[in-house]
Amino acid sequence: MQVILLERVEKLGQMGDVVNVKPGFARNFLLPQQKALRATKANISSFEEQKAKLESENADRRSLASTDAEKLEGMFVTLIRQAGDAGQLYGSVSARDIATEASTSGVTVDKRQVRLDQPIKALGLYPTRVDLHPEVSVTVTANVARSAEEAKVQAKTGKAVNRSDEEDEQTAPEQAEAENIFENPEDEAKKLAEQTTEDTESAEATTTVAQETTDDTLEKSDS
Repeated sequence: MQVILLERVEKLGQMGDVVNVKPGFARNFLLPQQKALRATKANISSFEEQKAKLESENADRRSLASTDAEKLEGMFVTLIRQAGDAGQLYGSVSARDIATEASTSGVTVDKRQVRLDQPIKALGLYPTRVDLHPEVSVTVTANVARSAEEAKVQAKTGKAVNRSDEEDEQTAPEQAEAENIFENPEDEAKKLAEQTTEDTESAEATTTVAQETTDDTLEKSDS
Protein backbone atom coordinates (compact mmCIF):
# COMPACT_ATOMS: atom_id res chain seq x y z
CA MET A 1 0.00 0.00 0.00
CA GLN A 2 1.27 3.51 -0.81
CA VAL A 3 1.01 6.22 1.82
CA ILE A 4 2.22 9.78 2.14
CA LEU A 5 3.98 10.49 5.45
CA LEU A 6 2.76 13.38 7.58
CA GLU A 7 5.85 13.25 9.80
CA ARG A 8 9.22 11.53 9.97
CA VAL A 9 8.88 7.80 10.61
CA GLU A 10 12.02 5.95 11.62
CA LYS A 11 13.40 3.60 8.98
CA LEU A 12 10.61 4.66 6.61
CA GLY A 13 10.99 8.28 5.53
CA GLN A 14 10.52 12.00 6.10
CA MET A 15 7.41 14.18 6.01
CA GLY A 16 5.97 14.31 2.51
CA ASP A 17 7.59 11.08 1.32
CA VAL A 18 5.38 8.64 -0.56
CA VAL A 19 6.36 5.12 0.52
CA ASN A 20 5.19 1.54 0.11
CA VAL A 21 4.21 -0.26 3.30
CA LYS A 22 2.40 -3.42 4.25
CA PRO A 23 -1.39 -2.92 4.44
CA GLY A 24 -1.51 -4.14 8.04
CA PHE A 25 1.18 -1.68 9.16
CA ALA A 26 -0.69 1.16 7.50
CA ARG A 27 -4.12 0.23 8.87
CA ASN A 28 -2.96 -0.64 12.39
CA PHE A 29 -0.30 2.00 12.99
CA LEU A 30 0.31 4.76 10.44
CA LEU A 31 -3.24 5.71 9.58
CA PRO A 32 -4.91 5.57 13.04
CA GLN A 33 -2.04 7.54 14.61
CA GLN A 34 -2.28 10.13 11.82
CA LYS A 35 1.30 9.60 10.78
CA ALA A 36 0.31 9.08 7.15
CA LEU A 37 -2.48 9.27 4.60
CA ARG A 38 -3.34 6.94 1.76
CA ALA A 39 -1.40 8.18 -1.24
CA THR A 40 -4.43 8.99 -3.37
CA LYS A 41 -4.32 11.87 -5.85
CA ALA A 42 -6.71 13.86 -3.67
CA ASN A 43 -4.62 13.32 -0.51
CA ILE A 44 -1.35 14.14 -2.26
CA SER A 45 -2.88 17.33 -3.67
CA SER A 46 -4.27 18.25 -0.23
CA PHE A 47 -0.88 17.65 1.39
CA GLU A 48 0.91 19.88 -1.11
CA GLU A 49 -1.55 22.67 -0.36
CA GLN A 50 -1.02 22.33 3.41
CA LYS A 51 2.69 21.42 3.31
CA ALA A 52 3.94 24.80 4.53
CA LYS A 53 1.46 24.80 7.42
CA LEU A 54 2.26 21.20 8.37
CA GLU A 55 6.00 21.88 8.32
CA SER A 56 5.53 24.95 10.53
CA GLU A 57 3.43 22.98 13.05
CA ASN A 58 6.00 20.20 13.04
CA ALA A 59 8.79 22.69 13.74
CA ASP A 60 6.84 24.02 16.74
CA ARG A 61 6.30 20.52 18.13
CA ARG A 62 9.98 19.72 17.60
CA SER A 63 11.00 22.84 19.50
CA LEU A 64 8.76 21.94 22.45
CA ALA A 65 10.10 18.39 22.42
CA SER A 66 13.67 19.70 22.50
CA THR A 67 12.82 21.75 25.59
CA ASP A 68 11.30 18.70 27.27
CA ALA A 69 14.32 16.64 26.27
CA GLU A 70 16.58 18.88 28.37
CA LYS A 71 14.54 17.94 31.44
CA LEU A 72 14.54 14.21 30.72
CA GLU A 73 17.95 13.48 29.22
CA GLY A 74 19.99 11.32 31.61
CA MET A 75 17.15 11.06 34.11
CA PHE A 76 17.02 8.07 36.48
CA VAL A 77 13.50 6.73 36.80
CA THR A 78 13.23 4.83 40.09
CA LEU A 79 10.78 1.94 40.20
CA ILE A 80 10.43 0.06 43.50
CA ARG A 81 9.45 -3.59 43.13
CA GLN A 82 9.52 -6.77 45.20
CA ALA A 83 12.12 -9.30 44.09
CA GLY A 84 13.82 -12.52 45.13
CA ASP A 85 17.36 -12.73 46.50
CA ALA A 86 18.70 -13.42 42.99
CA GLY A 87 17.05 -10.25 41.65
CA GLN A 88 14.08 -11.72 39.76
CA LEU A 89 11.01 -9.51 40.08
CA TYR A 90 7.69 -10.74 41.39
CA GLY A 91 6.02 -9.25 38.34
CA SER A 92 7.52 -6.87 35.77
CA VAL A 93 8.07 -3.24 34.79
CA SER A 94 6.29 -2.05 31.64
CA ALA A 95 6.55 0.91 29.29
CA ARG A 96 3.50 2.38 31.06
CA ASP A 97 5.32 2.23 34.42
CA ILE A 98 8.35 4.05 33.03
CA ALA A 99 6.17 6.67 31.32
CA THR A 100 4.24 7.31 34.54
CA GLU A 101 7.38 7.82 36.62
CA ALA A 102 9.10 9.90 33.94
CA SER A 103 6.06 12.20 33.85
CA THR A 104 6.77 13.24 37.45
CA SER A 105 9.54 15.43 35.99
CA GLY A 106 6.88 17.76 34.65
CA VAL A 107 7.10 16.38 31.12
CA THR A 108 4.12 14.34 29.95
CA VAL A 109 5.36 11.02 28.58
CA ASP A 110 3.03 8.59 26.86
CA LYS A 111 3.66 4.85 27.11
CA ARG A 112 3.81 4.72 23.29
CA GLN A 113 6.82 7.02 23.40
CA VAL A 114 8.80 4.57 25.55
CA ARG A 115 10.81 2.16 23.42
CA LEU A 116 10.81 -0.98 25.55
CA ASP A 117 11.03 -4.18 23.53
CA GLN A 118 9.92 -6.39 26.41
CA PRO A 119 8.93 -5.95 30.06
CA ILE A 120 11.73 -5.70 32.63
CA LYS A 121 11.76 -8.75 34.91
CA ALA A 122 14.88 -8.28 37.05
CA LEU A 123 16.48 -5.68 39.30
CA GLY A 124 19.02 -3.39 37.70
CA LEU A 125 19.61 -0.35 35.52
CA TYR A 126 18.00 -0.24 32.07
CA PRO A 127 18.80 2.61 29.63
CA THR A 128 15.54 3.22 27.78
CA ARG A 129 14.86 5.40 24.77
CA VAL A 130 11.95 7.84 24.84
CA ASP A 131 10.76 9.38 21.58
CA LEU A 132 9.37 12.82 22.44
CA HIS A 133 9.04 13.68 18.76
CA PRO A 134 9.85 11.82 15.54
CA GLU A 135 13.06 13.85 15.43
CA VAL A 136 13.80 14.16 19.16
CA SER A 137 14.73 11.25 21.41
CA VAL A 138 16.27 10.99 24.87
CA THR A 139 17.56 8.19 27.04
CA VAL A 140 16.32 7.70 30.59
CA THR A 141 17.50 4.95 32.91
CA ALA A 142 14.95 2.73 34.59
CA ASN A 143 16.39 2.01 38.04
CA VAL A 144 14.50 -1.04 39.27
CA ALA A 145 15.20 -1.76 42.94
CA ARG A 146 13.66 -3.19 46.12
CA SER A 147 13.89 0.10 47.99
CA ALA A 148 14.92 3.72 47.61
CA GLU A 149 18.14 2.94 49.49
CA GLU A 150 19.05 0.11 47.10
CA ALA A 151 18.16 2.33 44.14
CA LYS A 152 20.76 4.85 45.36
CA VAL A 153 23.37 2.10 45.64
CA GLN A 154 22.56 0.86 42.13
CA ALA A 155 22.77 4.36 40.68
CA LYS A 156 26.18 4.82 42.34
CA THR A 157 27.69 1.41 41.49
CA GLY A 158 26.00 0.92 38.12
CA LYS A 159 24.84 -2.61 38.91
CA ALA A 160 21.94 -4.42 40.56
CA VAL A 161 21.92 -5.16 44.28
CA ASN A 162 21.44 -8.92 44.58
CA ARG A 163 21.37 -10.33 48.08
CA SER A 164 22.69 -13.69 46.92
CA ASP A 165 25.80 -11.89 45.65
CA GLU A 166 26.24 -10.20 49.02
CA GLU A 167 26.07 -13.57 50.77
CA ASP A 168 28.67 -14.95 48.39
CA GLU A 169 30.98 -12.02 49.15
CA GLN A 170 30.59 -12.60 52.88
CA THR A 171 31.43 -16.31 52.64
CA ALA A 172 34.26 -15.83 50.14
CA PRO A 173 37.00 -15.19 52.78
CA GLU A 174 35.98 -18.31 54.71
CA GLN A 175 35.98 -20.39 51.55
CA ALA A 176 39.37 -18.99 50.55
CA GLU A 177 40.79 -19.90 53.95
CA ALA A 178 39.39 -23.41 53.69
CA GLU A 179 40.81 -23.76 50.20
CA ASN A 180 44.23 -22.61 51.42
CA ILE A 181 44.17 -25.23 54.16
CA PHE A 182 43.43 -28.03 51.76
CA GLU A 183 45.23 -26.66 48.75
CA ASN A 184 48.38 -28.79 49.47
CA PRO A 185 47.15 -31.70 51.61
CA GLU A 186 50.52 -33.52 51.43
CA ASP A 187 52.39 -30.51 52.80
CA GLU A 188 49.80 -30.06 55.53
CA ALA A 189 50.08 -33.74 56.49
CA LYS A 190 53.88 -33.46 56.59
CA LYS A 191 53.72 -30.37 58.79
CA LEU A 192 51.23 -32.09 61.09
CA ALA A 193 53.50 -35.17 61.37
CA GLU A 194 56.55 -33.01 62.13
CA GLN A 195 54.64 -31.10 64.79
CA THR A 196 53.45 -34.37 66.35
CA THR A 197 57.04 -35.68 66.42
CA GLU A 198 58.29 -32.48 68.05
CA ASP A 199 55.54 -32.67 70.66
CA THR A 200 56.39 -36.32 71.39
CA GLU A 201 60.11 -35.62 71.72
CA SER A 202 59.39 -32.69 74.01
CA ALA A 203 57.16 -34.86 76.18
CA GLU A 204 59.79 -37.60 76.38
CA ALA A 205 62.47 -35.06 77.34
CA THR A 206 60.26 -33.71 80.08
CA THR A 207 59.64 -37.22 81.39
CA THR A 208 63.40 -37.99 81.42
CA VAL A 209 64.22 -34.83 83.35
CA ALA A 210 61.47 -35.60 85.84
CA GLN A 211 62.77 -39.16 86.28
CA GLU A 212 66.34 -37.95 86.81
CA THR A 213 65.14 -35.46 89.39
CA THR A 214 63.26 -38.20 91.23
CA ASP A 215 66.31 -40.51 91.24
CA ASP A 216 68.53 -37.74 92.67
CA THR A 217 66.04 -37.10 95.41
CA LEU A 218 65.90 -40.81 96.35
CA GLU A 219 69.69 -41.09 96.45
CA LYS A 220 69.94 -38.14 98.82
CA SER A 221 67.28 -39.65 101.02
CA ASP A 222 69.18 -42.97 101.23
CA SER A 223 72.35 -41.16 102.21
